[in-house]
Amino acid sequence: MKHFRVALLANLKINAPHFEGMAQDQWDDLDSEKTANALVEAIRAGGHICEFLEGNLTLLDTLQVFKPDICFNICEGHFGDARESHIPSLLEMMRIPYTGSKVLTLALALDKPMTKRVIAFHNLPTPEFQTFERVDEILSPDMKFPLFVKPSREGTGMGVSRQSIVNNEEEMRYQIGLIFDKYKQPVLVERYIEGREVTVGFVGNLVGPVAQRLPDDENARRIQAGLHFLPPMEVDLSPFTDSDTVYSNRLKVDLADKLTYLCPAPITEEQKDELNWLAAAVFRVTGALDVSRVDFRLDMHDNFKPYILEINPLPGLSPIISDLVIEAAGEGISHTELVNMILNTALERYGMI
Repeated sequence: MKHFRVALLANLKINAPHFEGMAQDQWDDLDSEKTANALVEAIRAGGHICEFLEGNLTLLDTLQVFKPDICFNICEGHFGDARESHIPSLLEMMRIPYTGSKVLTLALALDKPMTKRVIAFHNLPTPEFQTFERVDEILSPDMKFPLFVKPSREGTGMGVSRQSIVNNEEEMRYQIGLIFDKYKQPVLVERYIEGREVTVGFVGNLVGPVAQRLPDDENARRIQAGLHFLPPMEVDLSPFTDSDTVYSNRLKVDLADKLTYLCPAPITEEQKDELNWLAAAVFRVTGALDVSRVDFRLDMHDNFKPYILEINPLPGLSPIISDLVIEAAGEGISHTELVNMILNTALERYGMI
């Protein structure tokens, strides 16, 4: 197999900027040195030369010194509405290949309401929603309580807690105000789907038709060729129901090593096939590449009908604790193997192998 010079691009918490008034969880999305080192070692184990480079403006110099053949990108970015797309934009300007989704998809997927508009346009199931840019905006009469309130452009469960489930307008306005004050961004309010939360991760790229609209022919709809689906995963929240009825930031960050992950999730083969198809459809209509994770809620009041919550085209790759890594392990795929699967998928897409 051919060997390449690979730059691992990430934003480390220890290198993150600090500013007055920043939220306590401002950089919870960013990676640790341990994760970056594990990824570098995984890529080296694949036979490549690999070095870590911090994903900020220093790349203008460091990339020209290291001269990578391809970059393994996990940069979350620091500032702005489209921060996850900043480093890929720079790489495209410098004409350097990189793993994962491109600029438009990363900007889109970071904005949850915009992603839901694309999903809804393609008639894929997602909870009814409304975006608030002011606390006093009128609630649409189509929106029925209970509702779920969260920031529009955050990950890792940031801004999400048990109090995100609101049962009346007073509770809703209070939560919207909290998010405005803390995160300084629009607020997504959607119908709360009571039920189990399942996530589906996969590596690969779709082959065959890739039109922006899904085909109407039922027999042609389920286009999944080219994607390697990992076992679906469910987090057992039952020990935490007194404090957390949702997969919150507290659980994802503070208690990640104390959670029980059910992988494969206890669902039927029919349910798994439906989730895989819906995940592939979201991957397709958002233009994602190489790897993604799609999160669902199964409605306990409607025969466990799946609803799409969001797509994450930059899923975490921390050893042991990241959802995608747990799902891979459920199939017997090690962290090193998973990382190189993603890298090789990108290399194939660029025609480099």
